[in-house]
Amino acid sequence: MIDDPIEPDAKDWTWVLDQRCPQCGFDAAVIPPAAVAQRIRDDAADWVPRLHRPGVDRRPRPTVWSTLEYGCHVRDVHRIFDHRVHLMLTEDRPLFPNWDQDATARADDYAAQDPASVAAELFDAASAVAATYDSVPESAWSRRGLRSNGSEFTITTIALYHLHDIVHHSWDVTEQRY
Repeated sequence: MIDDPIEPDAKDWTWVLDQRCPQCGFDAAVIPPAAVAQRIRDDAADWVPRLHRPGVDRRPRPTVWSTLEYGCHVRDVHRIFDHRVHLMLTEDRPLFPNWDQDATARADDYAAQDPASVAAELFDAASAVAATYDSVPESAWSRRGLRSNGSEFTITTIALYHLHDIVHHSWDVTEQRY
């Protein structure tokens, strides 16, 4: 992946907390935070058979990740958000470590990973972060944390932002709107 034609995603997607995503159809305004955990579990269950299909390692176009690469990314998104929510639950206004998703994709060679292993790891990571969201006390949903670019989240908004990320990537590979 040295000469990877994928353009790094430098967009700030926090706008999806305030308006419906025109691509995937996600609308944060209609999702209660308590529903996020189950929706993450449901999405993970959809990824398992998706990652067992033939050809998951082939890119539809040179500039678009394969289903396998998206699956690796979704797995890692779950891990990152689980860590961030734990920080928010245990620290006052933590600053999240920066995560360069494109550097991770290259360094971990997403395209060469085993799809069956990725499916299991994605499912396990989704289950872990869903359990974390399930464990958030009602009084803690407003706890705050900061992303390295200064974006401030509460546990409520980071949960919805997280959910959009994985829903959008399901749309990226299926084009089925949320």
